[in-house]
Amino acid sequence: MKLTSRSFGDNQRIPAQFAFCAPDSQSHVTLSNNRNPELSWSDLPAGAKSLALICHDYDVPSRPDDVNQEGRTIAASLPRIDFYHWVLVDLDPHAGPIRAGEFSDGVTARGKPGPVGPHATRQGINDYTMWFAGDKDMSGNYFGYDGPCPPWNDSIVHHYVFTLYALDIARCPVEGIFRGPDVLAAIKGHVLGQAQLSGVYSLNPDVRA
Repeated sequence: MKLTSRSFGDNQRIPAQFAFCAPDSQSHVTLSNNRNPELSWSDLPAGAKSLALICHDYDVPSRPDDVNQEGRTIAASLPRIDFYHWVLVDLDPHAGPIRAGEFSDGVTARGKPGPVGPHATRQGINDYTMWFAGDKDMSGNYFGYDGPCPPWNDSIVHHYVFTLYALDIARCPVEGIFRGPDVLAAIKGHVLGQAQLSGVYSLNPDVRA
């Protein structure tokens, strides 16, 4: 089972057009195109009835104290946690590749609608839902894909892992509003195979991605 992309190579830098934020020489960051990348799969296991796709960043600071603070740097030694950027289920194995910009094209304040997505899929909320919870202009349920926006003062590059799961069920057993961990728990015992594709991204000009 393989997962590939024409948008970026495995372990290569994700282009800014597929990120939530891009570097800016004056203000550190600016909103970017926020397009979902192109994704293609092959060599699926026999009996696959649906696919689930999850994208997460495992390099997110576990404490927000120094995040995006002038004169401070987030230490590489700080423990890191997961941040989910895309949760997609009920994807038809025979639907063909996901086209670039098909599920997300631009930043939507307060989040894109959901859970119903293109091609009869369902999308969970990503972790920008929690990140913007206290922001009066941006708070809302962020369904679907919203790309990278790591802290501009982080001393490490962030890794974004796209994992595709081939399932023996046609409909993922989650309902209503769901998150990445909900899907991972629901598909236990139903995974026939999985494949991963990773990209890297940084907003810190002193960090090579």
